Amino acid sequence: MSENRSLVSIAGLTREKILYLMEMASEFERHPNRKILDGRVVATLFFEPSTRTRLSFETAANRLGARVIGFADPKITSGTKGETLKDTIMMVSNYSDVIVMRHYLEGAALYASELSPVPIVNAGDGAHQHPSQTLLDLYTIIQTQGTLENLNIYLVGDLKYGRTVHSLIMAMRHFNPTFHFIAPKELAMPEEYKQYCDEHGIRYVEHEDFNEDVIAGADILYMTRVQRERFSDLMEYERVKDVYVLNAAMLSKAKPNMRILHPLPRVNEIAQDVDNTPYAYYFEQARNGLYAREAIICDVLGITLEDIKK
Repeated sequence: MSENRSLVSIAGLTREKILYLMEMASEFERHPNRKILDGRVVATLFFEPSTRTRLSFETAANRLGARVIGFADPKITSGTKGETLKDTIMMVSNYSDVIVMRHYLEGAALYASELSPVPIVNAGDGAHQHPSQTLLDLYTIIQTQGTLENLNIYLVGDLKYGRTVHSLIMAMRHFNPTFHFIAPKELAMPEEYKQYCDEHGIRYVEHEDFNEDVIAGADILYMTRVQRERFSDLMEYERVKDVYVLNAAMLSKAKPNMRILHPLPRVNEIAQDVDNTPYAYYFEQARNGLYAREAIICDVLGITLEDIKK
């Protein structure tokens, strides 16, 4: 293959490419079932557990008419016998047209893409990147706001380890956003991402408080869970875990267009009483994963928007 069409990181996508993929996802939302990958094989290699992402990619492949092979539990693979990642990738590339891969090591997807003769789609590598989640997030933002331009995006919770929020910042650099980072100091946005904002002229404001006044200006309120396993001091975790819980009463000053997103799974950071408000959009967001991932699989295989519309 002369051109490597892998999707490893959101950072490499141009503004035009992002908007093109959004258009493709929109086409799949209109008609999700298309047998354009009949005879193709999609391999899903999940070296780290995932339910939502894996099922979403596998559903996308099935709705496109492809066959799916792979594993969801690395304990049943030859990796337990000492097989290297390189050998696993080279072996699976013999059987498949595209490899969708989640790995616990940062950089694993990039490494795989440099070896593999077939395209690699990064379905999450460590705390690093999760580009397919970002593309479904972008699609959800367009769907709810009508645009990606000039929005106020509030990121709440674990901004230190949350790969979804890191990727979202990189993708939004093309669209003149203003970010609000709302987190306990232990989980604040890392310096490298604030520096990234500075270098790309992205405005941001940091907060430790989380209340109806702080979030009144949000177009998108992006919630993440505060992860207990990230705290060395459990007393510290107990102190902050309930500060970042969104309930319906906190939406009293929300803008009418504001929508609440969450990469899921949620634990207790969004109270159940939020689900029935007009602002809740996280389940629709999850559904959009199907359309975004159909677009990604087609794009890495060199199938164009024109091909899909035929």
